[in-house]
Amino acid sequence: MCYGYRPSRRSLLAAGLGAGVAALAAASPAVAATTGPDTAPGHSGGRHRVPPGQISMQLWTVRDDLAQNYDTTLAYLAEIGYPKVELALGYFGRTARQLRDFLDGLGISASSSHDGLTTDQAGLDTKIENALTLGQSFMVVPYLNSTSEDEWKAWAERMNVEARAARSAGLRYGYHNHAHEFTTDLGGGRTPWDVLTSELDPRLVHLEIDIYWAVTGGVGRGAADPVGFALDVIRRAPQRVLQFHVKDRHLDGDMADLGTGTIDFRRIFDRHRVIEYIVENDTPDVTPRRTSEVGYRYLRQVRF
Repeated sequence: MCYGYRPSRRSLLAAGLGAGVAALAAASPAVAATTGPDTAPGHSGGRHRVPPGQISMQLWTVRDDLAQNYDTTLAYLAEIGYPKVELALGYFGRTARQLRDFLDGLGISASSSHDGLTTDQAGLDTKIENALTLGQSFMVVPYLNSTSEDEWKAWAERMNVEARAARSAGLRYGYHNHAHEFTTDLGGGRTPWDVLTSELDPRLVHLEIDIYWAVTGGVGRGAADPVGFALDVIRRAPQRVLQFHVKDRHLDGDMADLGTGTIDFRRIFDRHRVIEYIVENDTPDVTPRRTSEVGYRYLRQVRF
């Protein structure tokens, strides 16, 4: 059994979402009518705001720029104002210690990371040691996919093992969703999300809810209110939701820069507060840097 991470997220946009665009427009006119979360009915702004120290950037968003010049990319994220990042795609030739020193020099921290499941104790020890060296608070499993309930159960069992070790080291351990956890039928109407939320130990494992994918899962399930579906996901899970991936959604189903799509983030933020609000867009609307700037500004300005 392989616990590998295959981060082909862009390809997932087409998976199970063919009817989703029509469903969003037809079944949820209130969502379809809005041109962005700032225009959502009943949400004219509140007195709460996202604390600036809780804003982060998922580096998958800027992967094309990282491949060109890692140092310059991290430097412009710090210049925009990001106090922290969520690591992805490795350390680009540095050791964990060297990366920590580089980030410290920029005044930015790696508070979280996306790491695949390990298959042995040595791999787990290395993953935890690197996270501690980098000064992380969180480590998150970013992607798993199968049509086998037994495989999902085995993954959950392994995550509980890893989470127990992470907790002993002072780290929080989480799982990050996509849409297929809500739309894949494992038999008898049971979904991967049903398996995960029943098998993952809520004392050890938290959830990093990707809002775009949760909403998209609601669309795929034919929910009349996809944002309400996402809120139900958050409310009903026995595991705590400690991190958000904040990613917007165009009417055509593609990802959008924050504040330019259809998701009512104010409604979600007002109902549930988290420790980290992580900007992400797998397919930046203009450039990765522009997405980074728009995302940071949106989270600094949004009121709920």
